[in-house]
Formats: sequence, structure tokens, C-alpha cells
Amino acid sequence: MKNLIIRTLTGAIYVLLLVGCTVYSPVSAFFFFAVVAAATLWEFGTLMNTHLEARMPRPINAMAGVVLVAAVWLSAIASPQTAQMFALYGLLMLYILISGLYRHSKNPLQDWALCFASQLYIALPFALLPLLSIVYDGTTGSMAYNWIYPLALFIFLWVNDTFAYLCGCTLQKYIPYKLFPRISPKKSWIGSIGGGLFTLLAAVIIWRLDNGQWSMVNGQSSMSLLRWLGFALTVVVFGTWGDLVESLIKRQLGIKDSGHVLPGHGGMLDRFDSALLTIPASVIYFILT
Repeated sequence: MKNLIIRTLTGAIYVLLLVGCTVYSPVSAFFFFAVVAAATLWEFGTLMNTHLEARMPRPINAMAGVVLVAAVWLSAIASPQTAQMFALYGLLMLYILISGLYRHSKNPLQDWALCFASQLYIALPFALLPLLSIVYDGTTGSMAYNWIYPLALFIFLWVNDTFAYLCGCTLQKYIPYKLFPRISPKKSWIGSIGGGLFTLLAAVIIWRLDNGQWSMVNGQSSMSLLRWLGFALTVVVFGTWGDLVESLIKRQLGIKDSGHVLPGHGGMLDRFDSALLTIPASVIYFILT
């Protein structure tokens, strides 16, 4: 019971912070996801340094992730400081390379590879979020912040995870087909299908509630029901892959949780694993559709 209470309180605080910061303003959204990116990069570095005997420069790597997030957010609003932020990001990446000459690491190539991989795997997805939320407003001729799309992405992830678990626990004994037993023995096909169906239902509900009030572009609602369903399906597929990718990382390192920063929920990677693949995939989906 105590663990359940702790898990519930932690989850409630996490949801309130994410929803509140995302909805309140682009500034609060930027600071929230910049902090999340830095904390996740630091956790990734800790895991690699501990279990692979790497020597990732965690402070610089985390700082670089924050700068990349800031650079793309500034770019999305056409800020004149964009070029300076990208230049700073380049300098930090150069520092990571050059510092390998002086740090006497056993395997500097591994350190470099892990740093650059973490920037691609962790920092870039959070940096791409403004491409979902900052849109051109044809009525005013300026950029407008539209929080519904990034918020819907996380709602879809939560619905998919929750109902995949519930459907898997309830129906797996009748349909005992495993989704990916080599990586995640507990995941089942029936759970994934159930989570996907409920996520599509959530997309229909958001579309019905929207009525053009949240997603106005050029004076009209920018999302048809079909596009909402495609968005939800993208989240389901890539969210599941994101979960499996992190499971593969933990299996290779021989650990259960990526960290303990979120009581009852594990670490930052455990909490945002699905989002790390879903955000880039969703940006690509919106660009192509």
C-alpha cells in the first residue's frame, strides 16, 4: 500500500508538471523539457560510466543537450539568437571530442560514441517538440504556440501504456502470444492491440472535444479525424518501439530500472523512453501529411 501511494503521488506530480508547463506558455514548456533533457542525459551518462566503465563528461554532455533544446526552440520562433545557440552547441561538441585527448580514458572512442548517441537519442527528441507546438498563424501572420499537439502526444502515450498493461493482464491467459519475448517477456500482442485501440478512441475523443478551439490555423481546424487517428497510431507504434529500445539497453546493462529519481517509477529514461522515439516520428508524420 505504501509503495502504491508513493507511486501514485509521484505520477500525479509528474503529470501535473508536464501538463501545467506545456499548457501555460512556450517558456514554461521549454524550461520543463530542457530540465528533463538534462536530467535524462545525466542519468544516461551515469549508467554508461557505471556499467560500461565509460568516462562520459556528464556535465558538458547534459549542458549540450539543454543548448540544443534552446537552439531549436529559438529557431521555431525565428529568434535572432538561434545562430549563437547552434554555435555554442557546436563548441560543446568540439569540447567533448578534444577533451578526449586529455582525459586518459581507457576507451575514448566509446566515450565519444556514447556522448553523440545520447545527443541523438535523448536531446534531439526534446529539441524537436516545438515543431509540434509552434505553428504559423495565418490570421496574424506570426508564430503561435499551440499546446494541444505535444500534450496529445503524451496523453496517447499514457493511454497506450495503461491499457496495454490492463488488457495484457486480463486477456493474456486467453491469447498468450508474446510481442517481443527476447527483449521484454511481459509484453503481449493482445496488450499492445488493446492499448492501441484505446489510444485510437482517445484520439476520437480529443477530436470531438476540439471543435477547432485548440488547433486553429489559418482560421480553420488543422486536424481532421483521419489525421488525428494517424497521429495516435504513430504514437502507438513508435511508443512501443521506444519502450523496447530502452528495455534492450537495460537488458544489456543487466539492470531493472534506469534510476531512482522518480520513486515508484524508476528513472528518467524509464519515464520518457516511449517519447524518445515518438516525438521524432510524430514530427515526421506531420511533415509528410
